[in-house]
Amino acid sequence: MDASLFLNAIAAGILLGGFYAAVALGLSIVFGQLDIVNIAHPAFIVAGSYLVFALNGGFGLDPVIAGILLMPIFFAVGVLVYRVYYAAFERTGRESLAGLAFFFGLMFVIEVLFIIFYGVDYRLVEADYIGKQIEIGLVGIPWRMLVPFCAALVMTGAIYLFLSRTFLGRAILAVSQDRLALQLMGADPVKIKQIAFGIGIATAALAGALLIMIGPVEPTIGRLYIGRIFAIIVLGGMGSIPGTLVAALIIGLSESIVTTYIGPSWAPTVAFGFLLITLAVRPQGLFGRL
Repeated sequence: MDASLFLNAIAAGILLGGFYAAVALGLSIVFGQLDIVNIAHPAFIVAGSYLVFALNGGFGLDPVIAGILLMPIFFAVGVLVYRVYYAAFERTGRESLAGLAFFFGLMFVIEVLFIIFYGVDYRLVEADYIGKQIEIGLVGIPWRMLVPFCAALVMTGAIYLFLSRTFLGRAILAVSQDRLALQLMGADPVKIKQIAFGIGIATAALAGALLIMIGPVEPTIGRLYIGRIFAIIVLGGMGSIPGTLVAALIIGLSESIVTTYIGPSWAPTVAFGFLLITLAVRPQGLFGRL
C-alpha cells in the first residue's frame, strides 16, 4: 500500500468530516431537538454560499468573515420561517406530512430564485490562501480544506457550549424532552423553538461560506448533501452535538478512503450505508440525544 496515498486519504477525510459537521450542525438542532424535518436546510446553505459569493466579489470580504456577518440575517430569516411553519402547520397539528411538503416547496423556491439571479453556472470565491497548501511530511493539506475544518470545529464547540452551559440552551434541549416542565419554569416553548430554529438556520450561513471555499457551487448542489446530513444526525444520535461531529468525521473518512481506493462514484453510498446499518443495529445512534 502506498503510504503517501493512504495518509493523504486520511487527512482529506478528517478535513472533509469537519466540513460535514458544519453542514449538519443546524439540522441536528432543528431535526434532532425540535423534531422538525427541515428538508430545505441544504438550500439555506447554498443561499449562504451565494450571498458570500456576492460579498466576496463586491467588497473583497474573506469568505469566513462574510459567512459570520450573514449569520444574524439568517437567524432572522429562520425565526420568520418558523413563525410561518408554526402558524400554518404546528399549531393546527398538521406538521407531519404537510410540514414536510412546506419545506420541500421552500427548497425549490430558494433554488429557483438563485437560478433566476445567477443562472446555473458554477460560482467560486477568492482568497489569498485558496489554492495553497501546507506540506507535512508525505501529507499535503490544502488551505481551502483546513480553514473550513477549523471554522467548523469552532462553530460546533460554540453551539455545544451554548446548549449545555446557558439557560436558553438548556431550554432548547428541554423543549423536546419535557415541554410541561419548561412551561412550569416560565419559558414559552414556542418562543424557545423559534430561537432554536433561527440558530439552526444561522449556522447555514457559515456552512455556506465553507461550502463555496471547498469547491464551486450551483443552485441545486445542496441536494447532494441531504442524504449525508440525515445519515450524520442519525449515526451521531438525534440532537447530539458531539455525536454530530464524530459521525461527520466517520463519514468523511469513509468517503475519502472509498474515493481513493474504489472510486468517487461509490462515495455517496457510504452515508446511506451507515444510515441503514445504524437504523438496524443502533437506532439511537452513537451518542443518543444530548
